[in-house]
Amino acid sequence: MQQDKSFDGGLSGKQKPSRLSDIVHSIDTNQDMSIGELADSLGERAFGALLFIFAVPNAIPMPPGTSAILGLPLLILTWQLMMGRQTLWLPDIIRKRRISRAMLERFVSKVTPIMAKLERVLKPRFGIVVTSNLAERLIGLVAFPLSLILFLPIPFGNIPPSLAIACLALGLAERDGLAVLVGYLFSAASVGILAAVSSALYAGAVAFFQTLFGV
Repeated sequence: MQQDKSFDGGLSGKQKPSRLSDIVHSIDTNQDMSIGELADSLGERAFGALLFIFAVPNAIPMPPGTSAILGLPLLILTWQLMMGRQTLWLPDIIRKRRISRAMLERFVSKVTPIMAKLERVLKPRFGIVVTSNLAERLIGLVAFPLSLILFLPIPFGNIPPSLAIACLALGLAERDGLAVLVGYLFSAASVGILAAVSSALYAGAVAFFQTLFGV
């Protein structure tokens, strides 16, 4: 079993982590890579970086099967954050999952330019919503159910929760409380969209069967 790695920024948050654009750009896209190898290559930066890396591909055009590969690790990460764990742990079955070279290359090429622009405005601020253990547990509490939503077969339903988790990850990694607050807004929007879509699907199903059986 791979030894646990410290969270980047730690849940103690004493040292500012590297910028996520540099972390993403440093990913080796010349060959397939396991999730465990990716986590190990990130070292102490692994937690916030992986949270972002696993969320963003669900919000951008990626090869089929992306959510199946990245969804479960995202659930495990957000659960650990919600529980206030001080170390990052991934089970062997997750660590051995392979991410294809094509998927890695597409992710890095699409995300790095976006990250470079976002980081012009990201900075440590509003620490009360991001730097304490309680604040980080709250981020996990919000991000965990969003990770569950990613598994639901809702057309385009992955985009809002993915953006919300990405914002929360950015805020956590850069100690930017404003990004966390934006993530909370996206989270509320995700729940609203899910409720609206679910209601529409239910109403459509009822109307269909009423028409079919003449009820």
